[in-house]
Amino acid sequence: MASGAQTGTITTDIPARLDRMPWARWHWMIVIGLGTVWILDGLEVTIVGSMSAALKPEGTGLGMSSSEIGIAGAIYVAGACLGALFFGQLTDRFGRKKLFMITLGVYLAGTVLTAFSMNPLWYFACRFITGTGIGGEYAAINSAIDELIPARYRGRVDVAINGSFWIGAAGGSLLTVLLLNEAVIDPAWGWRIAFALGAVLALGILFVRKNVPESPRWLFIHGREDDGEKIVADIEKRVRAETGHDLPTVGETITIRQRTTIGLGLIARTVFTMYPRRTILCFALFVGQAFLYNAFFFTYGDTLTTFLGVEQTGWFLAIFAVSNFAGALLLSPLFDKLGRVPMITGTYVVSGLLLGLAGFFLGSFDAVTLTVAGAVIFFIASAGASAAYLTASEVFPMETRALCIAFFYAIGTAAGGISGPLLFGWLIERASAGDDITGIAVGYFIGAVLMILGGIAEAVLGVKAEGQSLENIAKPLTAADR
Repeated sequence: MASGAQTGTITTDIPARLDRMPWARWHWMIVIGLGTVWILDGLEVTIVGSMSAALKPEGTGLGMSSSEIGIAGAIYVAGACLGALFFGQLTDRFGRKKLFMITLGVYLAGTVLTAFSMNPLWYFACRFITGTGIGGEYAAINSAIDELIPARYRGRVDVAINGSFWIGAAGGSLLTVLLLNEAVIDPAWGWRIAFALGAVLALGILFVRKNVPESPRWLFIHGREDDGEKIVADIEKRVRAETGHDLPTVGETITIRQRTTIGLGLIARTVFTMYPRRTILCFALFVGQAFLYNAFFFTYGDTLTTFLGVEQTGWFLAIFAVSNFAGALLLSPLFDKLGRVPMITGTYVVSGLLLGLAGFFLGSFDAVTLTVAGAVIFFIASAGASAAYLTASEVFPMETRALCIAFFYAIGTAAGGISGPLLFGWLIERASAGDDITGIAVGYFIGAVLMILGGIAEAVLGVKAEGQSLENIAKPLTAADR
């Protein structure tokens, strides 16, 4: 496939102007408008995990077994993988803004339809559609955020935003405490209302997101440098007004051979030929975190209900979720101060070792101590897992950014996120026959090994990207001096 029609060669200082800006209210608008998608994802995943018991009865639920709940989780992740790949290439081709509006619309449609599920097959189909929208969001949003946030804040912002998944998780957990209370709401309606409320949140985000501009970096590469220049000038005007200070001048420029489209053949050669070490690194990071989180969290509510006698799992899941967000938020500044390599290595290896240790003592836990152990483990793991998305977004050229995020998300999540829920669903069902929670310990051990291997890969192959311009970490494919 051709690399796309070349439209001209320009020299621009847009990347340097974006990176030298101080933090201002305008940047908070970007964080709120784009970053809140992870809250939606956390809400979706937690509602499914918390409502596993509500989905099982024939009358008020959908008559689903533990295995079918695991299958639903796997279908959601499969949709996210395919959505990431499909919308990821469109994001690089047609722009960040067009796609992050479309993907939010797909999510909105999927979650509304889920609330009207009449049988497991309908539910599975709606979970697939919802996952497709969320997967597309990951590709479009991560690329847009990293291209708009100044270099010295990029690490902490990206890690904290990805960690905001757990705000949605905590909210979803507490929401189900109310919605699954039969004294308050008919059990036939509670779980449906929970999904419908996710759609309400998505509508609010849609209105905020309308004010987020297209990435100027994407615009000048695709022959629309005048539009990019206008957007940057508007941002500078707003930042000066908000901070009350003039902006420093910049002298760094980059020369670009513009193209209207970038061919998939060139993107594939970039990933596998030009940056093979970075490709291995991202694969290791995504597989580790995907198996760990999708396996543990998708089925955690079912584990508490099946083995530990917990009828209302919302409070336990909320505690677990708060610790995850706290870890991402509190540790995120260290990714800019200490650096990517030591932080990602440390969070992956330490959380992997602790998860393996928890597996050995699984039979000694009750609901409270298992939740406390999970909170400690995932306080550390959440920052590292969020940094996997940061890594994939930073270490490849701009023309391939969204598709690279999508590719590694899809491959890593397919390996860990689809197999994880299926494995844990099967382990839970088999272990429940003997009422022996230790039967699911093998899942903990697999997750521990994969996380440790991800940490080792970072130590050997990691990129020191802190404080650097995206164009210095990986030169654009269209750079004239390549």
